[in-house]
Order: sequence, then structure tokens, then C-alpha cells
Amino acid sequence: MKLTEFNSLSREQAAGAVRPALDVPRWLEAVVDARPYWHHAALLEAARTAADPFTPEEIEQALSHHPRIGERAEGSAREAELSRAEQSAVDPADENVQGRLREGNAVYEQRFGRVFLVRAAGRTPHEILENLSARLTNDPETEQAVVAEQLRQIALLRLEGLVTP
Repeated sequence: MKLTEFNSLSREQAAGAVRPALDVPRWLEAVVDARPYWHHAALLEAARTAADPFTPEEIEQALSHHPRIGERAEGSAREAELSRAEQSAVDPADENVQGRLREGNAVYEQRFGRVFLVRAAGRTPHEILENLSARLTNDPETEQAVVAEQLRQIALLRLEGLVTP
């Protein structure tokens, strides 16, 4: 939808329109309540800075909406469609990549107690695996900040597609 249309929607409609991009209720509300946006860049900047920093609980809630890297999101909801598109470079038929992702996901989940999240759009499977391996060396506090940044990157990419200039 166009930015002008997004600005003219009711609060409930606007929230529904961008919910697939913004996983945290406080974040979603801040972006919707800051309307109207006069420029697309202002919308993206609001999304980049709203609800900063996320609480650990907000990050965990947001992660519950994201499938493991290498697993296809189920269903036909807009969020699942976006996730499948973002992970399109990860070929489910490539057993070598799938095996390495399963193994890496398991190690990551054991170490950090949460699903591994990375902006997969625009990345090759090799880059995703490299990122996963590198992040396994992070301490929990550093990884919390990395996950928050990945959430923002994913959200901004999704938002750009949902609301256009």
C-alpha cells in the first residue's frame, strides 16, 4: 500500500497492515501512533528507533513468530509468506546446507535458549552459516544486542515492502 493510504487508515487497520513487519506490540503501536508520515524515510526512521531498546521479553515474544533458518514458515498468513521469501536462497533440497543449519540451530538454541535469527534476505546459505558460526562465540549480552538489530533489519525490509512511497 502507498504511504498516503497507510496514513489514512484507522489505527486498527494501520496496525493490521504493518503487523507482519513489527513483531513487538510496543513497537507496532509507536509506529502507528506517530502517523502521519510525510516521507517514506520518516516511516522507516520511526520504525528503526521506536521501542529502543527492546526488553528481553519483547525479543523472546518477537522470536516466537520466526521459524528456524532453513525451515519454511507454515501457513498462508502474510508473515509466513514474507519469511518464505526472505529464506528463498536456502534451498530445502540441499541436504548439506540443511544438515549444517539443523546442527547449527541446535547448538545455538542450546547455547542461548532461543531460535537463531538472522536477516536472511539477500544472503547466501554460506553467508548465513558463517554468521551462525560467528555468533556462537558471542556472550549472551552481546548476542541479545545482535538479535535486536536483526529484528530491526528484518522489520525494515518487510516494512519497505508493505508500505511504499
